[in-house]
Amino acid sequence: MSWMRLRVPASSANLGPGFDALGLALNLFLECRFRRSERLSIQASGRDVEQISIGEDNLIWQTALAVARDTHSPLPPIELIIDNQIPIGKGLGSSAAALTAGVVIADHLLGLGWKPLRILDEAARIEGHPDNVAACVLGSIVASAIDSGGMARAVRIELPQRFGVAVVVPDFILPTTEARAVLPSTYSSQDAIFNVQRSALLIAALATGSAHAFPAALEDRLHQPYRLPLVPGLAEVLKLRAPGLLGCALSGAGPSVLVFYERGFEEVCELVRQIFRLRGHDSEILWTEICRHGYECGPCESSAEESSTTA
Repeated sequence: MSWMRLRVPASSANLGPGFDALGLALNLFLECRFRRSERLSIQASGRDVEQISIGEDNLIWQTALAVARDTHSPLPPIELIIDNQIPIGKGLGSSAAALTAGVVIADHLLGLGWKPLRILDEAARIEGHPDNVAACVLGSIVASAIDSGGMARAVRIELPQRFGVAVVVPDFILPTTEARAVLPSTYSSQDAIFNVQRSALLIAALATGSAHAFPAALEDRLHQPYRLPLVPGLAEVLKLRAPGLLGCALSGAGPSVLVFYERGFEEVCELVRQIFRLRGHDSEILWTEICRHGYECGPCESSAEESSTTA
């Protein structure tokens, strides 16, 4: 079997008020090359490589095995080469990218012929919520939900050209399990209404390019207030106001911060770095753009590329 190349984008979820419902894809990628093999072989390189297992418990491989079990199909061992650009444990959808990669690899190896929406449905079922994986599969900005029948539904919109996004990544990790553990089991009707209003306002503002709706459109009462103690400086970041700054939001479960700005005002991202610095933490700005497509999978471009991969 010839080598296949797979590229899955990073993602940022929630976008403030859209808890477990809104996400966007970013131009940072998990890249994989894979082919059938006589035994499982996994190599990894790139960012945070020390956190990527190259054993049987690798998340990509375990996800592929889960798909095989669900479809009652035998999965052949593979040779898998991973090149990761996505910060791990920083709220940029590294696990969702790995899950999506596992589903796509299984679909290819098992000859399932799944379309992207079926890939999304399977990945969302394994992940437990659709926001990150919807961005991985469809790209751009995505609103998603699990319907009453258990199926994932998603609709994408494009970010207006006048808006830009960047991610400020601090020098510490916040495990998703820890960030979820601080959330309450119930919310007041006032807080629920508050977030419904702002989610609707945010979608309308993003769809139309209406800057005046910000930063109110990014306000949230369902998850960010409870995570403030876990991310030093987050309270100050969420209150930032400056010309050209549309607003900030915790990226996924954090600790990274997603910054929306009007193009030409990129310097506002430094304000977030300054706040982290005052709280004793270094950080970096990832000058990402919205990835306008989801995962891409196809044959490696040339035999030369195959031979260089195996060298």
